[in-house]
Amino acid sequence: MASYYARLERDLVGQGLLRTDGGGPDTPFTDTQLARDFEQIALAEEYARGAGLRPSDGSLGRIKRWDKPVRVSAEFGASVDSDQQQRDAGTLSRFVTRLAQVTDHPISMTRSAPNFHVLFLSEDDRDGVTDRMRELVPDIDPASLSVLRNLPREIHCLVLAFSDEPGGYSYGKAVAVIRAEHPELLMKSCIHEEVAQGLGLANDSPRARPSIFNDDDEFALLTRHDEMLLQILYDPRLRAGMTADEARPIVQDIATELVGERVAAGPGWASDRGH
Repeated sequence: MASYYARLERDLVGQGLLRTDGGGPDTPFTDTQLARDFEQIALAEEYARGAGLRPSDGSLGRIKRWDKPVRVSAEFGASVDSDQQQRDAGTLSRFVTRLAQVTDHPISMTRSAPNFHVLFLSEDDRDGVTDRMRELVPDIDPASLSVLRNLPREIHCLVLAFSDEPGGYSYGKAVAVIRAEHPELLMKSCIHEEVAQGLGLANDSPRARPSIFNDDDEFALLTRHDEMLLQILYDPRLRAGMTADEARPIVQDIATELVGERVAAGPGWASDRGH
């Protein structure tokens, strides 16, 4: 499995994909495009709720995000050696610090009472994943467990986020599962995408650019566009449970403010600011 993902990373980089520059003059976007991307990425679901990997119908739902502090932990399968554990935990920790700065929401690494679990597991560790998930999420649905037991090779990583109340929109727990066999860049890419998705940007959009929330693999790491999506999501003018119609004018106002700040900042805005 490790050789497969190493070959995949080489092939993607060779095609000019998995960019780490965050975008630039070749990837301009307007406030209208940013607001449109937010609506598709934050208000639609990639998969139907409670249906495993069955795609959703694409209809818009409600704002989903964390209202409580997010406490992130890294957990490694028995097959993951100590050097890799140190490297991947460091990548995760630096990214969590960045997310806290971007969102202005309390997000931190912890070993005490975490509510966002990031599991780094190899195929050799897969046998214990369902038991561990039941410990973390006692009422997890059978479809989600089935996905984790039979994760297809083309699924590099995934995140499951759970609301505090059944059918609710304020998250109280999340679990990301990342394949430990990934080489360094694919590993960073999974950490960036799944942790950011677990904060409430749950969907992908083929029109979003520059963005990791796009299945074309052009960008490996969170871009400035994606940071703006998170800033919109955690702006106090929005709240969990808002409908698309309620959120739309507010989202447009925030997008206009953010893109105006980007233009004023000049051409250096797009570079990735750390992993």
